[in-house]
Amino acid sequence: MDIILAVLLDLLIGDPYSFPHPVKYMGKLISVEDKLQRKIFKTKKGLKIGGFIMAFLNICIAYFVPFLLLKSIKKYELIYHIVNVYLIYTCIAARCLHKEAMKVYKAFDDGIEEARLKLSYIVGRDTENLTESEIIKADIETVAENTSDGVIAPIFYILLFGAPGGMMYKMINTMDSMLGYMNEKYIDLGYFPARVDDVFNFIPARISGILMCVSSMFKYDVKNGFKIMLRDRKNHKSPNSAYLEGAVAGLLNIQLGGSSYYFGKIVEKPTIGDDNRSLEKDDIKRTVEIMYRAEMILIFIYICIVLLEK
Repeated sequence: MDIILAVLLDLLIGDPYSFPHPVKYMGKLISVEDKLQRKIFKTKKGLKIGGFIMAFLNICIAYFVPFLLLKSIKKYELIYHIVNVYLIYTCIAARCLHKEAMKVYKAFDDGIEEARLKLSYIVGRDTENLTESEIIKADIETVAENTSDGVIAPIFYILLFGAPGGMMYKMINTMDSMLGYMNEKYIDLGYFPARVDDVFNFIPARISGILMCVSSMFKYDVKNGFKIMLRDRKNHKSPNSAYLEGAVAGLLNIQLGGSSYYFGKIVEKPTIGDDNRSLEKDDIKRTVEIMYRAEMILIFIYICIVLLEK
């Protein structure tokens, strides 16, 4: 019941900017650690060791702090459930992802410059010179990837390990978001945080791709979704992201991926999917719908399992 309430809470209110959110504090902690590690370690090898220490300590903090908190209040049933629902709710970001993706969609009404600006808030690539089609593609890719990172993966770890599992995953994902860049500044310090993120997303990413396809029956091209997801699963520098982008590309019969500029340098990337038709703005809406469909079918499966156990 706590998980279902948390999902509903996310769908209703998302993540208000003024609301106290654990991920904000995770980000502040990582920023402090980033500066501290650079003072302690001066060599490439040292920074890799520093990144390993950060990853290990932060995973322990993210898991055991909520674990001990919930354990200490378990005898106060109402308070326990309120805190548990809150912690689970803050792990899930479907409504937030929906909101941010649609900001880009709506920004086109004010011109391409505004759309580029809104996109720059949610992607790592350079957005200054992107065409309309490239903006749409980047927005779709962000929603596709974060269907796992922001929705399915946290729920997966919550189902396995409760709210502490969700918090642990969010810390891993936040470290990757802040440190996992392949540029000169982060390639060493972010090495282990990025690898840990790859490991923890290995199963959820594949489950997410399957859920995206299965939940799209009678609406999108499910057969092609599975086909492209499997065919192009290695067409990405991440061992996980191509499953998600491939599922969306196949379901919508579009092409994603391709080269992009990051920090002023072009990064060559293969394409994902077939160029069967031109991208259009409404493909952003369709990708958001696919995200929600995947989330809902996962919750439905979970409810069925619980009822069968009873």
